[in-house]
Amino acid sequence: MFYRSLTLLALVLATLQACKTPKVSAAEPVNVIFDTDISGDVDDALALAMLHTLADRGECIIHAITISKINPLTAPFTDAVNTFYGRPDIPIGVTRNAQRRESKYLHLCKEETQNRLTYHHDLTSSEQAPDAVTLLRQTLSAAADQSMVIIQVGLASNLADLIESQADQISPLTGQQLVRKKVRLVSVMAGAFEPVNGNDHYLEANVKNGIGAMQRFCNQWPNHCPVVWSDFNIGTRVAYPRESIARDFEYAPKHIVKEAYLLHSGPNHDRPSWDLTSVLYAVRPNDPYFTLSDRGSVRTENDGYTVFTADTHFTADTQGRDRFLKMSEQQAVRVTEALRQLVSQPPQGKQ
Repeated sequence: MFYRSLTLLALVLATLQACKTPKVSAAEPVNVIFDTDISGDVDDALALAMLHTLADRGECIIHAITISKINPLTAPFTDAVNTFYGRPDIPIGVTRNAQRRESKYLHLCKEETQNRLTYHHDLTSSEQAPDAVTLLRQTLSAAADQSMVIIQVGLASNLADLIESQADQISPLTGQQLVRKKVRLVSVMAGAFEPVNGNDHYLEANVKNGIGAMQRFCNQWPNHCPVVWSDFNIGTRVAYPRESIARDFEYAPKHIVKEAYLLHSGPNHDRPSWDLTSVLYAVRPNDPYFTLSDRGSVRTENDGYTVFTADTHFTADTQGRDRFLKMSEQQAVRVTEALRQLVSQPPQGKQ
């Protein structure tokens, strides 16, 4: 009886202790559309790997990937990366009207080992993929209100075309209406809002390679949908370490992201992590990796220069849509380590 009483007392105390301990509920995963110009630079491939890791961790859901440059292998390569990371069925859409771009690494999707594809995938050409704006409209129309985050790390052509799209069989809403109803944030890698190596009129590539599209995006994107910009300076300060490429991907005898990096940058280069910073902010906006600028507006001049103007007075229609990322030296150290861990983590099933 004595021991039974002790056992009962222990259970009561354990129950009381459990009641005192607050339950920590996991945050809802971020619903993501990834809009990329994957072809020229390799940071797009690193950013896509990072998104898959965040999805493995339950921090995001990748609903669609749209591509803003033209190359017959952009969609097959993207499909191969998705398949490598265990998500072969993510819808992929491509632009039909933007800059054509050669690539040092996209041909990896055609590589064979013993007469079989080294990196399995279904798409054999970008022509097999649907139109990017069609896929964007389908994905947004199926989404819950104010649920979608778009990460744009290339030309603005797909989002500019989306915003100008008209009601159709997919949705009775125009592109403007769909964005207002469904999108809660756009995280953009583009522009230069502070001097770059002393150049206070730096023309960043994602803008100057599609000036008209970026002007359309800046001019027409709804003021009620926040846009956060990671400019050229941010990515250059958190270069992806070559040591990670050499050491962190050995869990797979052939790793598509590692091989893409080596083909693009070689083994002796720390590649700036431009696109990765937009992914990090989009999925973890409340973590203290970055500081945000004041609210304001971004415009693109005819030569491709981006100008940020801080707003001092807000109204219901002009609430300061745009902000850009800032980063201290201490934050840069944390960001670099976070990027390394998230890019190099083994996919589920390969750990």
